[in-house]
Amino acid sequence: VHYQPVVDLRTGRIDELEALVRWDRPGRGLVMPGEFVPTAEESGLIVPLGRFVLEEACRATRAWQLELESAANISVSVNLSARQFRAAGLADTVAEVLAATGLPAASLKLEITETAMMLDIDLAAATVASLRALGVRLVLDDFGTGYSALNYLKRFPVDGLKIDRSFVAGLGRDAEDRAIVTAAIAFARALDLEVTGEGIETERQLRQLRDLGC
Repeated sequence: VHYQPVVDLRTGRIDELEALVRWDRPGRGLVMPGEFVPTAEESGLIVPLGRFVLEEACRATRAWQLELESAANISVSVNLSARQFRAAGLADTVAEVLAATGLPAASLKLEITETAMMLDIDLAAATVASLRALGVRLVLDDFGTGYSALNYLKRFPVDGLKIDRSFVAGLGRDAEDRAIVTAAIAFARALDLEVTGEGIETERQLRQLRDLGC
């Protein structure tokens, strides 16, 4: 499990980490998820793999909270695959992991894509409700790249959304990408959601997101 920092653009502080799975394959080196996650999804191995990532991320985050004064309030964000999200007993699994690692529920964010939610609306609504009852936070990942069925969002009381990196990458050179990012931030504000710009790589992107209120 590798960790990507999530930075508060107002203060410049790292206040969250995103857990990312990587496969360090002997004889080949680091394999990126795009190469092995689709196969894991098809075979069903994504469910135990997802649990491993969740356990490791929660364990490591709790250790940092206890050992580092600067990380006392840090949280961790973990992606859920579509198959994980639909698996029976997801909320029970999350509760078990939190209990075993000692991580406070409020320190865990679970990221779910729009597409995963739309596969079964009723199941998604029930799963979101059971996860929120645990006290964990939920984030809509890759916002704007899926179905974007805004009329369904009121059934999924999420805490935040992430603007896909494909739109962030266009800031400063593509007027349409800026318009989409501006609209997504305004949408998040209107619903009182946290909003994260994914994959900031340049000073220009950072400035524009900060100016837009991300």
